[in-house]
Amino acid sequence: MEHHPAVSRAVSREEWLAARKALLIKEKEATRLRDQLNAERMALPWVKIEKEYTFDSPQGKTTLADLFAGRSQLVIYHFMFAPGWAAGCPGCSHMSDHLDGPLTHLEHHDVSLAVVSRAPIVDIEAYKKRMGWRFPWVSSFGTGFNYDFQVTLPKEDIASGKAVYNFANVPAQADAKDIEAHGISAFYKDQSGQVFHTYSTYARGVEEWVGTLMILDRTPKGRNEKSAGDFVRRHDEYDKAATAR
Repeated sequence: MEHHPAVSRAVSREEWLAARKALLIKEKEATRLRDQLNAERMALPWVKIEKEYTFDSPQGKTTLADLFAGRSQLVIYHFMFAPGWAAGCPGCSHMSDHLDGPLTHLEHHDVSLAVVSRAPIVDIEAYKKRMGWRFPWVSSFGTGFNYDFQVTLPKEDIASGKAVYNFANVPAQADAKDIEAHGISAFYKDQSGQVFHTYSTYARGVEEWVGTLMILDRTPKGRNEKSAGDFVRRHDEYDKAATAR
């Protein structure tokens, strides 16, 4: 911020207003482009789901179709939490802090939301309790769901250069390990009960769901990060981080 022009030269309200109006033109262009992208997103063709995916939930076994909970649309957040991990991914946890608030609004607009991870359901439930979240969260442990939706990349595919994430091949790595990744997938269920995959996005495609980032983008310092998300902590760890500093 010490290099920002305002630090050395504050401007008049008139100069600020002229600069702000010039930026507003670009913001409106971006808004119209977003509207266009949304229309094109909804116009994407759909893929019929042929597999019967079954997950572990606190209530027992549940299917992908069950996750719709009587609604015609379903959005899934692919949360990075693998078997054997002590806790969920900090970035995914930051993202998930923004999910409980919209739940009621989504459910009254014919949309169900669920989170899916590979960790066993007992670990998911323990972490969910720690974080104080309410949204539905199920385990895909022992299934091919994460692999089919390219959010778990097996080390064999990474080593051979066959792994795909965000619709592109991941560079081959000789000393590869399984990789967990995050993303969003959307589905539709018709009146006959058939489920269709309608959309997926990964990496920075998830950013618009993270309200904290959208707010920071309007502040003087913006995200104020040296690398993406370097300031993010699990919400119960900020005091610990401050103490350590």
